[in-house]
Amino acid sequence: MTAPTTPLRPNTNFRWVICALLFWVTTANYIDRSVFGNLAPELQTKIGWSEGQYWWMTVGFSLAYAVSMLAAGRIIDVIGLRWGFVLAVALWGLAAMGHALVSTVTGFFVARIFLGLFEGGNFPAAIKTTAEWFPKRERALATGLFNSGSNVGGILVPFGLPLLLPVFAKLTIAGHTLGWRGAFLCTGIFDITWIVAWLLIYRRPQEHPRVAPAELELIMSEPPEPTVKIPWRRLLPHRQMWAFATAKVMTDCFWWFYLFGSPYFFADRFHLSLKSRSAPVAIIYVVASVGSVAGGWLAGHLMKLGWAPNRARKTTMLICALAVMPVVFATVTNNPWVAVALITLAASAHQAWSANAFSLASDMFPRRVVGSVTGLGGFMGAMGGVVLFVVVALIRDAAVARGETGNYFPIFLAASLAYILAVGIVQLLAPKLEAADVEAKPVLA
Repeated sequence: MTAPTTPLRPNTNFRWVICALLFWVTTANYIDRSVFGNLAPELQTKIGWSEGQYWWMTVGFSLAYAVSMLAAGRIIDVIGLRWGFVLAVALWGLAAMGHALVSTVTGFFVARIFLGLFEGGNFPAAIKTTAEWFPKRERALATGLFNSGSNVGGILVPFGLPLLLPVFAKLTIAGHTLGWRGAFLCTGIFDITWIVAWLLIYRRPQEHPRVAPAELELIMSEPPEPTVKIPWRRLLPHRQMWAFATAKVMTDCFWWFYLFGSPYFFADRFHLSLKSRSAPVAIIYVVASVGSVAGGWLAGHLMKLGWAPNRARKTTMLICALAVMPVVFATVTNNPWVAVALITLAASAHQAWSANAFSLASDMFPRRVVGSVTGLGGFMGAMGGVVLFVVVALIRDAAVARGETGNYFPIFLAASLAYILAVGIVQLLAPKLEAADVEAKPVLA
């Protein structure tokens, strides 16, 4: 008599559930950082800072974020994704809500620094999760999908604030009107619920009961890797490390400028209020979501057509770089909707670029160091933001002193040229996207 056999589970696609969690947490991350930027022109009149002080607060956030990216990637590589991700989200959630407790320029400066110190954990953890759960040909698409959460955060905040602020204005706590402080407090809802969902759902694919053998075989289709940890000093001399860092340092800062600067740009140049600029700012992020997914899809589609990963990745990045170039005209038009269209095109191209730039790390480095590589590259990208925002603060202070409230031309000109220069440098440093041999002594030349 033949013993009964247990039928194999049908094939699953549970890795996309993990991608949905990454989308959710990235949305929460950007909601937490976006509330301040969208409220800034109105808070300026309440708290009493100058526009230059706002940009110096952004410098403080960016510098703290750079430190966070550097430390978070390494910490997550050491303690693991499950609890490393939870720690990062819990700390940045508390920092975001902490903005509700301050009422001075100094207080907001400190709050921005604390938020920056903890928010940097998101992308090293998310990219490491993608490398753990997706084969190489799907990583750019998965990255594009979860990275579109940054756009959703950018959409929800400008649309949500005009609706919620009147509600918060009627709520009182201990005899004090909640007002704008409620906008910061309610951000914790997204963080807390995500932590619960992550702890309930996440496991490594090899250990997850919801992953069928066929899906696990797909996820693990690349050769197994050694488990020995690699120190930072072994990563820095690799040309591949600097190719990834270049793709981040020359471009991330402009995405941050759109995030933190768009509300001020539309308020200064076109005199739009919080309510009237909500649609222009939200449209930028709605369409940028499409760009994020499309950039990941295009590279993967080209690979399915038989293109080598190197050719597919760089062709996609070149298309993105060319699409950014017209953004310089946003600062010379007198039509706010033309400016919206140009910034939207640039933001969409950036998100498509970003999906592929993040994938460079997992293209060229083994999974066990992807968190560290992403953290190092993210640190350098954030330092690019520090430099840009110092320049912006100086430019805007000088412009205000001359009575010019809407001149952003030098900033947009730099944005239009940065991507095409970056893709050229990436090509010089990693002409074939060859894998970095992290076990050997690296050579830059």
